[in-house]
Amino acid sequence: MNIKPRSIALLMALAVLLGAAGSYIGIEYFASSDQKTEEKSGQIANADQGNFASLSEEERKKLLEDMAGSKELKKISQAYGIIKDNYVSEVNKDELIEGAIQGMLDTLEDPYSVYMDKETMEQFNQSIESSFEGIGAEVSMVNDKVTIVAPIKGSPAEEAGLKPNDQIIKVDGESVKGLDLYEAVLKIRGEKGTEVSLQVERPGVSEPLNIKITRDDIPLETVYTDTKKVDGKNVGVIEITSFSEKTSEEFTQALEKLEKEGMEGLVIDVRGNPGGLFTDVQEILKEFIPDDKPIVQVEDRKGEKSRYFSDTKEKKDYPVTVLMDEGSASASEILAATMHEAGGYDLVGTKSFGKGTVQQAIPMGDGSTIKLTLFKWLTPDGNWIHEKGIEPTVKVEQPDYFYTNPVEVKKPLKINDNNEKVKNVQKMLKGLGYDPGRTDGYFSKATEDAVKAFQADAGLSATGEVDEKTGGKLEEGIIKEVRNEDNDRQMKKALEVLFK
Repeated sequence: MNIKPRSIALLMALAVLLGAAGSYIGIEYFASSDQKTEEKSGQIANADQGNFASLSEEERKKLLEDMAGSKELKKISQAYGIIKDNYVSEVNKDELIEGAIQGMLDTLEDPYSVYMDKETMEQFNQSIESSFEGIGAEVSMVNDKVTIVAPIKGSPAEEAGLKPNDQIIKVDGESVKGLDLYEAVLKIRGEKGTEVSLQVERPGVSEPLNIKITRDDIPLETVYTDTKKVDGKNVGVIEITSFSEKTSEEFTQALEKLEKEGMEGLVIDVRGNPGGLFTDVQEILKEFIPDDKPIVQVEDRKGEKSRYFSDTKEKKDYPVTVLMDEGSASASEILAATMHEAGGYDLVGTKSFGKGTVQQAIPMGDGSTIKLTLFKWLTPDGNWIHEKGIEPTVKVEQPDYFYTNPVEVKKPLKINDNNEKVKNVQKMLKGLGYDPGRTDGYFSKATEDAVKAFQADAGLSATGEVDEKTGGKLEEGIIKEVRNEDNDRQMKKALEVLFK
């Protein structure tokens, strides 16, 4: 696999994105002026005009006065006054108000509806012009745990071995339990060259993993191109790492270049793409989807739907496949679902993340912001993929060693040990061409012989025990194999099905 730098469209250090992550700003669902929609779409396209932040000062003041007169708001005001005037210690009035806002959002039990105070917003608005500094991973809040949606390819997070669905439980030894997503992210992000230690829980692994990551610059490029030959035919590959403000423009330029060069087939790769602006995925889809089916549907709280259409009349005259995996979320899922349901194209890889809601960032007028879930998005056929994901039409898993974990060795692993760490090492050895005899976690004589052979080839003392140095060399070898595009089964299959 050719690992390229991946990045987010906007926002900051941890690649806290609009797409799958609760930390992103949410899918932009506004229709472009030339797009045909059904009757209700105009109301949705201009939904932000009804936001508190869009009102004038006089309109805001009147609205607040009207609200203060309501029974519900009087109760809140009464509670505020009782606490402020009578609590045993002095209280911070601003903290009381912000706590009330946070409390209201907490009752929604929606990880994508969050509040960011002025200070948090200022920190998140830093360093977003051409790059940001951090570890390079998309995160979300899942079951009250900070969860990796996808590490950015080529980022420190990917280099260190973070994977989709890893749950971060400690940052530099401090628990993040009870913190909201943004508070946790601010602990993880940091300046280039500094190190952060994450303790993560990984599905299928009984003990937490400790992963050290050196922060770096994460560039904000989102589109990468490549060309391949399949049975003598020219195939273009366009990898989209996220959907930002310039992604559709970059994609169109890449597509036009490939078409001028005589491309006879195309693979669109959105693996590990956590999402982004719907305006951009919409423009990309208009290149491929005719106007007889919607690109996407948006449903409001009343169940009323708006449908968005392309203005394209015909499909491309060459085949297309889409590559996706468990790190493909939100806008990436819109692309995948639409390419299949409305375009009839194959989806290759593994099931996607499953985020089917739409958020709007609503400024509060004082520098703080509420990001609130306003809509569901539905596929062209009306399916809601939230917490379900999208199944590929051609399922392909990567080799087992793609899914191995960092080797953590407190004491050397040796013959007759029987645990998950040994099982992990056995998968690594097998992936590197050594025969451990078994891969069930029992450190057998065959496993010892495989370790000795690996150590000899790596220039280490052939003890047959897996210590820290041996574990590090195993990890280096696996990273090299993962980066070798000859081992990318999913890409090979995507190319294979193009002309079938």
